[in-house]
Amino acid sequence: MTQIYQHILALIFAVKEINENPQILPNVTLGFHIYNSYFTAKWTYHASMELFSRLGKSAPNYKCDIQNNPGAVIGGPVSEVCLYMADILSIYKIPQGRFTPNYKCDSQNNLVAVIGGPISEVCLYMADILCSYKIPQWTWIGVMSGHDDNGERFEQNVIPMFAQRGVCFDFIMRIPKMSYSSEIGDMVEEGFEINKSLMRSTVNALVIHGEIDTMIILRVFPRVAEHEDIPTKKNGKVWIMTAQMDFISIPLQRDWDIDFLHGAISFAIHSSEVVGFHKFLQVRNPTSEKEDGFIRVFWEQAFGCLFPNSMVDLQDEEICSGEEKLETLPASVFEMSMTGHSYSVFTAAYAVAHALHAMHSTSFKKRMIVNEGVKFKNEQLWKSFQRVKVGKIDPMAPQEEAFSICEEAIVWPSRFNQAQPLSLCNANCPLGYQKTKKEGKPFCCYDCIICPEGKISNQTADMDECFQCPPDHYPNVEKDSCVPKDIRFLSYEEPLGISLACFSLSLSFLAALVLWIFIKHRETPIVKANNRNLSYTLLISLLFSFLCALLFIGRPEKVTCLLRQTAFAIIFSVAVSSVLTKTIIVVLAFMVTKPGSSMRKWVGKQQATSIVLSCSLIQAALCTVWLTTSPQFPDLDMHSMSKEIVLECNEGSVTMFYCVLGFMGLLAIVSFCVAFLARKLPDSFNEAKFITFSMLVFCSVWLSFVPTYLSTKGKYIVAVEIFSILASSAGLLGCIFSPKCYIIVVKPELNSKEQLRRKN
Repeated sequence: MTQIYQHILALIFAVKEINENPQILPNVTLGFHIYNSYFTAKWTYHASMELFSRLGKSAPNYKCDIQNNPGAVIGGPVSEVCLYMADILSIYKIPQGRFTPNYKCDSQNNLVAVIGGPISEVCLYMADILCSYKIPQWTWIGVMSGHDDNGERFEQNVIPMFAQRGVCFDFIMRIPKMSYSSEIGDMVEEGFEINKSLMRSTVNALVIHGEIDTMIILRVFPRVAEHEDIPTKKNGKVWIMTAQMDFISIPLQRDWDIDFLHGAISFAIHSSEVVGFHKFLQVRNPTSEKEDGFIRVFWEQAFGCLFPNSMVDLQDEEICSGEEKLETLPASVFEMSMTGHSYSVFTAAYAVAHALHAMHSTSFKKRMIVNEGVKFKNEQLWKSFQRVKVGKIDPMAPQEEAFSICEEAIVWPSRFNQAQPLSLCNANCPLGYQKTKKEGKPFCCYDCIICPEGKISNQTADMDECFQCPPDHYPNVEKDSCVPKDIRFLSYEEPLGISLACFSLSLSFLAALVLWIFIKHRETPIVKANNRNLSYTLLISLLFSFLCALLFIGRPEKVTCLLRQTAFAIIFSVAVSSVLTKTIIVVLAFMVTKPGSSMRKWVGKQQATSIVLSCSLIQAALCTVWLTTSPQFPDLDMHSMSKEIVLECNEGSVTMFYCVLGFMGLLAIVSFCVAFLARKLPDSFNEAKFITFSMLVFCSVWLSFVPTYLSTKGKYIVAVEIFSILASSAGLLGCIFSPKCYIIVVKPELNSKEQLRRKN
């Protein structure tokens, strides 16, 4: 793995600097041994045992050269190596350092180099990336973790923490553990199944937790898809990786395509530019570095050449000259800038040196050896790749300021055409819609339904429930904003108001005309018959009833609201009580014609006046109580109409309204019943037949008024009441007076006493 060679060079450079620095361990020369753990428990234990054995022989405790016993051990680059080492090193009380973040070793050793924070913090910051308002919504994600205890711990932490932030998972799978004792082809079958799951998934954000060698396995997946002809999207996912991962590969993968990682976001271990390290790399040369046992192997793998060797026929192979330059290598093979992991090795070496210096010196100036700051890196991957810093975490800052990210610096995967990718279970609900749960699906998967009546959704973020518009507003057609309601009332400017006003004035004029005709012909028999004064009273009350309708048209004011119902109720009661009196007089007039009748004393002007006054006074008393206890007033009805505010007269007491209306109905019913009983009296005296028809019209109008009034909304309630007033009044006027006017005007020869005395 050519990338890991930089860790070795970082250690060499650190030890070289320490040995050349007279301020640190002036009388001590540091040296080191490098052992290969092969990322497995077996070889880690084996290497740990060799530390206490003779060179080349695994016999612990049989080591004659005590001076070469290790002063400390730096373990890495995977976290499990730390745990395996601790089992052996804790027995010998050897200080142990590590440069792997997130996991603590369960041992009694002192850790001299600790990079990164606990895994819970890593999960928290990953959740911040997914849910940050600066980053697109990534609430539908996939999770891949290592097939080990660390991966299990990651899942135990990540699932509840992400769920609290509103993130749910399409899949949670384990990355197969790489075996270095077998060929990479052994992972193809498992990689095939994982790759199918990845390509089938609709997630665009993929959280990956692994170790430094996990990248080798991840690079297998698109390679499997390519060879097995699995449909795949080019650069289809945004990879979000933990800090302990890094870009490494084995020689077989040197020329493999790495576009699938374009735009990946990864936590990075803190690193700083180490003065002199770049120059140190530039002068590395396999011909001059005789003590570096790794450089020739690295050189052959990195440059794809071979050094001359008598054991190998190099006739068709490219020969390594040794003059190749490291800076010509692509970053995917070797980076010239110190990576985070290499910087951790460099820092760990200095930590050991300062610890030893403290042991040998009475004065020790404390030196900052660990910087706990963490940063992000954005990897732009082509045949090579470039690390771009897009944010940082400052653990010393307040919690709300610890996390910062520069969205403009992020290079998104090429498939998204530089647009911010979304990773959602389904598309966001459009404006005017709200979420509804999908049965059997995670909580972040939902359907969208249009907002209920009267509610809107005006936020780009999906809303669990639409909210109600203010009472004086209503939703627009799209249900994404509230529109102010227009104030409406039955006015003289609109056709309905004009029509009703014209009908009212026309009927008033007609009533006045009939009154004039009756006054002009007041001495004729047909006018005198059945109480002339009652006819005048009825006509005058009908005239005012027609005019009362005008009080209901126009903008409601305090005065008009007080007069509307009460004036009409009293005037109309006078009219109905006049009709009732007429009916009674018709009956009495027939009865007094019988010889010896005792009903003569009940027939006269006084009795007629008493009936009209008493009925009218009862209605006036009811109206007085109504005005005193709960008077009508101008009011705004914001709820009856969805798009209008109705300016109306509030009736105050609904009970009193129906009491007044009910009293008029009672008078009408009594009048109808009496007239109905008298309908078969001789024609000469029979005004009751016309009264019966008029009361039938009156009752029909007002019986239909009640349900219509209750079911109508807005200004049309007023129109219904006006129509009922005009229709019932017109019924009285037409049924009672039209036959008489016909005789007076058209057939005056019938307007004589002889005709009135006729029985047929």
